[in-house]
Amino acid sequence: MKELSLKAKPLDMETGRKIIVIHENDAQEIGHFTGDRVKLTTEKKSIVAIANSTNRLVKPGELGAFHEVTEAMSLKTGDSVNVEMVSRPRSVESIKKKMAGEKLTSEEIGTIIRDIVDDNLSTTEMTAFVVSEYIRDMDFSEIVALTEHMVSTGDQINFEREHVLDVHSIGGIPGNKYAMIAVPIVAAAGLIIPKTSSRAITSAAGTADVMEVLANVNLGVDEIKTIVNKVGGVLAWGGAVNLAPADDIIIGTEHQLGIDPRCQLLASVMSKKIAEGANNIVIDIPTGSGAKIERLEDARNIAHDFIELGHMLKVQVEAAVTYGGQPVGHTIGPALEAREALETLLGKGPGSLVEKSTSLAAIMLELGGAAATGLGKEMAVDILKSGKAYQKMREIIEAQGGNPDIKPDDIPIGDKKEVVVAPYSGYVTQIYNQQVSQIARAAGAPRDKGAGLVLLRKKEGKVDKGEPLFEIYAEHETKLDEALEVSRRKLPLKIEGMLLEKLTHRPRMV
Repeated sequence: MKELSLKAKPLDMETGRKIIVIHENDAQEIGHFTGDRVKLTTEKKSIVAIANSTNRLVKPGELGAFHEVTEAMSLKTGDSVNVEMVSRPRSVESIKKKMAGEKLTSEEIGTIIRDIVDDNLSTTEMTAFVVSEYIRDMDFSEIVALTEHMVSTGDQINFEREHVLDVHSIGGIPGNKYAMIAVPIVAAAGLIIPKTSSRAITSAAGTADVMEVLANVNLGVDEIKTIVNKVGGVLAWGGAVNLAPADDIIIGTEHQLGIDPRCQLLASVMSKKIAEGANNIVIDIPTGSGAKIERLEDARNIAHDFIELGHMLKVQVEAAVTYGGQPVGHTIGPALEAREALETLLGKGPGSLVEKSTSLAAIMLELGGAAATGLGKEMAVDILKSGKAYQKMREIIEAQGGNPDIKPDDIPIGDKKEVVVAPYSGYVTQIYNQQVSQIARAAGAPRDKGAGLVLLRKKEGKVDKGEPLFEIYAEHETKLDEALEVSRRKLPLKIEGMLLEKLTHRPRMV
């Protein structure tokens, strides 16, 4: 194949992928089409990147290198780079095979995952893979292979303990801060729980966003292992470690497409947990109107899928179908949720948060052998009420570099505030989860840690006209105005009276 020698021109822009641009004239010379792969070689390094053509960003003879390529090759302006076309990865044929509805072998799935991790697939090819998963799905043998290859292509932690616990929620519920309570309860019982969590993608706060208000969550594999061995638990950001790295790349494509293939959901959760060393896993499946999974039957089906997958992967999995028809607790947004979590650990939290957290902790206590079957809930509640969970959380915060003496009122929240009141009297019959998250995000969460929303009323309560429904907090006036505008377009609480509908007799037309 023909090679070109081009002069590097670093471009100050991140793309999330190894991407370059070359001039249209140079592209024609080597027979390049937009999205083709090229091998880039300097005297010191060689990588494969995706190339696009342009007649604006670079001149003939120049190679525009975005941030990821510049870093990977340590390029400087004017460096000589050889460019050579490379053939399409073998995994593309496997993706086409899945698109046709055929079953993939473990080797074919492994090739796809390695190419994803090595950044060898173009955006179009990644999209094709995710869409084929969504439309064609995978059987359990394929999902097992998918999970195992996702684990093997990243770092792994081994705690060398009989019981290593963890819990994961499939999400979709605002204010779902249960892990901030459940993790210290389990650790206080003498078990170990290396909890790695995500940041918010479409919600107003992920567990990592909330914990970051209290302590450092950007921990490496060695730091996680050291902290867990010292205090029993950790609440870290999964994106800071190289655990099942293909998962984060695939999630990015899923998010852009707005789809969540069943097979990938199962492999995604299980690969992360197995990579972090967990062998006793609880899956939380929030269910109800406005949740990611609304029907109880669907929740039971996905629960059985997780349990079966765990069995095939030789880890113990139990699933909990929990109520997801409204937010957990009253707060939505990182700092507000951190406040409510500490209040709960201090014995002052809302009933819904206490109930969910202790119920999930109870299952883990029984799985880990700390409590006999049926006695986990009593033990979890006792640990919470006694203050042992709060003391353990202080140890976790300190181990992660935070201030263990921090109190709820010490946590700063947005100083821009607006109270939204009921437009008329009635009963709160529905809370729209998605709308609640949209308001909190419009206020600035999760990027602005102090932004968010406090629900003053929840379902099945009577409200009078003019009575406060919720408070919006923001760090900037413009964000507060945006959140108010979102709430005006559609109130996140449905208020109804006893009269549901009025019917009027209409004379028939002759």
